[in-house]
Amino acid sequence: MLIISAGIIACSSEQESTNKPPASDDSRVLEYSRELTFLDTEGNAVSTIDVAIADDDSERAQGLMDVKKMPTESGMLFIFPDEQARSFWMANTPLPLDILYVAADSTIVRIYTQTRPYSQESLPSGSAAKFVVEVNGGYTINRDIREGYRIRF
Repeated sequence: MLIISAGIIACSSEQESTNKPPASDDSRVLEYSRELTFLDTEGNAVSTIDVAIADDDSERAQGLMDVKKMPTESGMLFIFPDEQARSFWMANTPLPLDILYVAADSTIVRIYTQTRPYSQESLPSGSAAKFVVEVNGGYTINRDIREGYRIRF
């Protein structure tokens, strides 16, 4: 009787371990706290997205690392204390992104489209930038957002 009980307990434990719910998604979840609008050269709104803000060293360093899903009409706005040449890369970033470098006067000075996830290739701004906007890969092409356009947030 004792042996049968031990066998039932062992089977029961084995079954429990195989029926566990799948591990939770380890993707970071962002808080989209502001709106950002892309404006054409005449000041007309082209598109508006919700953005998570990265405005301190820690948030800017983390960026969109480990974010596996992002709603279509959303992104991240990096705010720097000064305007200078910048460079980003895609290390630890699983999503293809469009990266937009923006001058202090809110003019988009450089756009990289469909960046390669996990790449360590440097993506320089080419000129001074105070802001950087990251959106899902292809967003700027789909919305016809171009260098020379502006942002408003």
